[in-house]
Amino acid sequence: MTADRPMIATAPRRLLAVILAAFAALISGAVMFAAPAGAATDDIATDCMPDASTTCVSPIVLDEEHDPVPGVEVTIAGEGFEAVVTTTDEGPVSVTVPVRGTYTLTVNTDTLPADTHADPAEREVRAQTGSTARGAFTVGTGPAPSPEQTESETSAPAGDAGPGAEGAEGLVENDVNVSSFPSFGQIWQQVGSGLRFGLLLALASVGLSLIFGTTGISSFSHGEQVVIGAMGGFLLINRAGLPIWVAALLIIVIGGLTGLLQDVAIWRPLRRRGTPAAQLMLVTIGLSLALQYVLQWIEAGSMRIITSNPIPTTIAGITLSRASWISMAVALVVIIAIAVLLTKTRIGRAIRAVADNRALASATGIDPDAVVRIVWVSATGLAALAGLLIGISFGSFTWNLGVQLLLLMFAAVTLGGLGTAYGALVGSILIGLVVELAGLVIPSDVRYATALLILILVLLIRPQGILGSRERIG
Repeated sequence: MTADRPMIATAPRRLLAVILAAFAALISGAVMFAAPAGAATDDIATDCMPDASTTCVSPIVLDEEHDPVPGVEVTIAGEGFEAVVTTTDEGPVSVTVPVRGTYTLTVNTDTLPADTHADPAEREVRAQTGSTARGAFTVGTGPAPSPEQTESETSAPAGDAGPGAEGAEGLVENDVNVSSFPSFGQIWQQVGSGLRFGLLLALASVGLSLIFGTTGISSFSHGEQVVIGAMGGFLLINRAGLPIWVAALLIIVIGGLTGLLQDVAIWRPLRRRGTPAAQLMLVTIGLSLALQYVLQWIEAGSMRIITSNPIPTTIAGITLSRASWISMAVALVVIIAIAVLLTKTRIGRAIRAVADNRALASATGIDPDAVVRIVWVSATGLAALAGLLIGISFGSFTWNLGVQLLLLMFAAVTLGGLGTAYGALVGSILIGLVVELAGLVIPSDVRYATALLILILVLLIRPQGILGSRERIG
């Protein structure tokens, strides 16, 4: 018992360094593997690179197996502009358009392979400055369907479409027709999109759950911690030109330092004064509003971390961008590392002990303040990493991304069980799947409401959440 005491009470900095080093090692290995993705874009027939003053339009023509169809001519027409592009088998092509607005993409059916048709043959996209508006066409066999106008996927800022909406990435996974019964391929594609959204949401939600478990605080400023990571990626990678793996390490450290600063300046003094949890929650709301103003002051417009066009990659019949697959792998590795940390290490057992019974943990020699500080640093570091991966995976985002994610994070941790890290993971995966699959049958604008509906139904049956335990009284 006494041997454990000095380790928890006198060496929180050393333990903190070990945790941050583990996270840094994991992300550095993953993003170094991602490095060829950026270089590979040079081999793709890409004519337009979006930036702060450039607007791009890109047609994507795929077959029923989600493979590119080469040699298809597509006309891009807008106000005072018309161009014809020919698809290749190496990836999407894009053109620079003079102004933002609505453009019509029309497939030249004479250039399609024999006995095939495009569904649809014509569609409209909304082009925005600093992003690539993409229109997806599916080439299939059999009789051509009746013409039908469908909503295109564009690289809309995450502040408009939300990170789960795929608007920022513009791949084919959400190019579904809600007026007809979805096929198995569409359902399977949305399952993949849901797993991606769920894993990235879980990476941010785990920290939120640990904060609640050890302090009892519902941190409303956690969404802004995610934006700090995303905006840090924009400033370090897009503006400063740092390599991704260097920027990732810096973002994790910066995110962790914000948590350390908050605990030293705000949360520890309030804990020592015995401030009730309800008042602490109000402080987090004020902190959230303050951070929003700061983030908006830094950059109020739409931001993109990676400006090159995404490379579609199909794995197990699911087509996502290569950046999305790598982000999913990084998130999964870090989540597994967190699970090992909580179950196999001394500091992990100390965190669980403080979350279960703070007074009893203190009586056994654990320093609750040191544990809580480590939790704040780890949670904000994880949120920053999640923000970086979300920004890379979904393309564009804005300063108010955290406001949209916060409700989903709270839904995830409540659904899985408040205060449990594993519950946050399970809840986030369920939220991601429900949100993406709902887009097959209802308009995308209201699909987030289905996640909240599922939350209400589960809590009516099991109030403590899926993995939560009933509160002990007495």
